[in-house]
Amino acid sequence: MVTIKEINTRRDKRKFFEFPVRLYKNNPWFVPTLISEEMRDFNPLKNAAFEYASCKMFLAYRDGEIVGRIAAILNNAYNYKMNVRQLRFTRFDFIDDYQVSAALFEKIREWALFLDMKEIVGPLGFSDMDKMGMLIEGFEEMDMYITIYNYPYYIDHMEKLGLKKKVDWLEYQVKLPSRMDPVLERLALGAMERYGYTIRKFNKVKDLKPAFREALPLMNEAFSELFGVVRISEKQLMDFANLLMSICKLDYITVVQNKTGQIIGYGLMAPSISRGVRLGKGRLFPLGLLGIMRDIRKSRVLDMYHIGVWPTYQNRGVNAIIIYNSIINAMKSGVEYAETGPELEDNIKIQSQWKLFEHRQHRRRRCYTANVQSDSPL
Repeated sequence: MVTIKEINTRRDKRKFFEFPVRLYKNNPWFVPTLISEEMRDFNPLKNAAFEYASCKMFLAYRDGEIVGRIAAILNNAYNYKMNVRQLRFTRFDFIDDYQVSAALFEKIREWALFLDMKEIVGPLGFSDMDKMGMLIEGFEEMDMYITIYNYPYYIDHMEKLGLKKKVDWLEYQVKLPSRMDPVLERLALGAMERYGYTIRKFNKVKDLKPAFREALPLMNEAFSELFGVVRISEKQLMDFANLLMSICKLDYITVVQNKTGQIIGYGLMAPSISRGVRLGKGRLFPLGLLGIMRDIRKSRVLDMYHIGVWPTYQNRGVNAIIIYNSIINAMKSGVEYAETGPELEDNIKIQSQWKLFEHRQHRRRRCYTANVQSDSPL
């Protein structure tokens, strides 16, 4: 018999975040999220998203053993922005047993009914800075730290639960060339000469903090129309900035400014820490930190986190400058290929920038949707 327990204590939350590490312990492609980071993100006192969102967390037990987990997020800011009544689900993991997944999802449906929601969507997090989407293609590819891995059997469970496609995200592996593409070089250097754009220089990682704060309006504006996005606060941005600054190399951070020194675009990239985090099994100590530091020094993989450009400066070469500067520095460091983060499948403008490089679309993620009023999965 499956028993579902709503959890609130720090001890139970730790069990919640440790469950995937055990579920995927023999899987070579799974990359855990640092448990300390998850504990912070689901702490209302530390995550600024709780200013507009609330959350419930559930564990599934059978014979005293944890066999699944799920969390629900009520994002009032997004519901108000889009005039919808959605409840999000996230961190949905379970053994290959429909009784388990159905019992967990039923708890989400019950809360949605109580709140008078009309739709359940997910996996989606608190904001666009969070992990999103369920893997449906690319199960034998090393996952990124900023994304979620899951077993192929999850797809069958989603369909049996009555969930359908809402949107898909695509991910690409981009091979770095032995020499810079002349078309990209001409576009980037031409834009800098024609419009007077420059790349802001930073002497130390800590010098990035003022730039992050300055770029906040740009970030909110550039992504405002994308699916699932809500405006992020300065605290949310700085939490992300602190994570990025702990693993970044200045060569992979590109900030483009206009003649007056205003930031008009940015590219945030960092060495892949996937293998280092795997070594620590979700913990920094004793092995996780050593593995991450090794990755930062020697990684041959570059993770692309964010690229943003003010709408008024789009199609004026800013994006080309960001890609050009990032790639040229990565080539100097011996990077072999770059991994893009999830890109909405209909975002042709973003995907078209990889056509200048040898690349492959190697992963696909899906956000599912279900009508709250549909029959219970149990």
